[in-house]
Amino acid sequence: MNSQGLWNERFTLYSRELQKYLKYIFNGHLVFVMIIALGGLGYYYSEWIKTLDSSFPAALIISIVLGIFMTRSPVSTFLKEADMVFLLALETKLTGYFKRSIILSLVLQSFLLLIVFIVSMPMYSKVTNAGSTEFLTILGLMIITKCMNIGIHWYVLKYQEKSTARIDALIRLVLNVVLLYFALANVNLLLIIAPFILLFALLMYYKKSTEKKSLKWEVLIELEGKRMMNFYRFANLFTDVPSLRGKVARRKWLDWLLVLIPYGPNSSYLYLYARTMLRTNDYAGLVVRLTFIGAVIMMAFPSIWATVFITVLFLYMTGIQLLPVWRQHELKIWVSLYPLPAKMRQEAVVRLVSYFLCVEVIAFTIVMLVTGRFMAAAASAAAGVLFVIFFKGYSRKRMTSF
Repeated sequence: MNSQGLWNERFTLYSRELQKYLKYIFNGHLVFVMIIALGGLGYYYSEWIKTLDSSFPAALIISIVLGIFMTRSPVSTFLKEADMVFLLALETKLTGYFKRSIILSLVLQSFLLLIVFIVSMPMYSKVTNAGSTEFLTILGLMIITKCMNIGIHWYVLKYQEKSTARIDALIRLVLNVVLLYFALANVNLLLIIAPFILLFALLMYYKKSTEKKSLKWEVLIELEGKRMMNFYRFANLFTDVPSLRGKVARRKWLDWLLVLIPYGPNSSYLYLYARTMLRTNDYAGLVVRLTFIGAVIMMAFPSIWATVFITVLFLYMTGIQLLPVWRQHELKIWVSLYPLPAKMRQEAVVRLVSYFLCVEVIAFTIVMLVTGRFMAAAASAAAGVLFVIFFKGYSRKRMTSF
């Protein structure tokens, strides 16, 4: 069994899969919109930094943000479902395979951490007048701490109990935030060393306690599947992704929404797809996440034009990722047996997507009203309504191309 050859083969397949969708992402029109959005955010960020003084809690905010990125330490294993059958017996020969996976994960996550660090440093420098020496020292500390976080997370994955992973993540988050805060606040060196030693002790404890534990293959495969699904959801913003599939949950507490749909044959498809969207994590969870993120970003920018832009951008991101529900039942023959016009099925999806977008518009408007920005609320509502009307026509054309 050549673990290096297997890892190289899996990494090559993974790279090809990424390249297949990246060429659509960087050729898509939305990427230009995102570049403009990032440019606008950068401009507002630089203007906002000029208003800060030494009383602003930059060290606390940066330590919390970076602490979250340092605590989250997934390992890209490239495992597949069939591996639980064919590779389980060869686990002891796969040490080199998993070492390469851990190193690759460290490199990729360190790069992401570096980007967040670079973005946050102008704010830190404005408040504390820190120089390049402080930046390099903190960056080195972050990379070393990230190594320990990935190591701890890898050992914790050998525990059967899910509560162990949750408790470990909470403990590491607290230690990472405290360590970074002490480093950024430039306190006594002993205070910085204390959480660092605790993290190292945690790493040694988990290493020792899992020496006789085997890997939990079902957990690793599930996490790898979730990681790829996250990428597919992002790629779905730019092109159709056939591999996109969601997790289903009963969600009885949302049944009251289905009562609002009139009973009758004309509502058959509407009821079917409403059930689908409420029970599938990819759709219900997506709307909640994007609405929350969009509302937070809107609160950070006082400009009305920025509010309108963010409203349209997040509505587009939500709508375009909801449209794949159209393919959800395409392989089920009983859906095609409904004695109803095929056009009714398409209209049901268009109506449901429009309802979800309207809920998002209402949420954005309420957030603006609560924060006292009445003109921004009106502008967001008007832009949202116009976008929903436009998107109904666009979604019909998009579905015919599926």
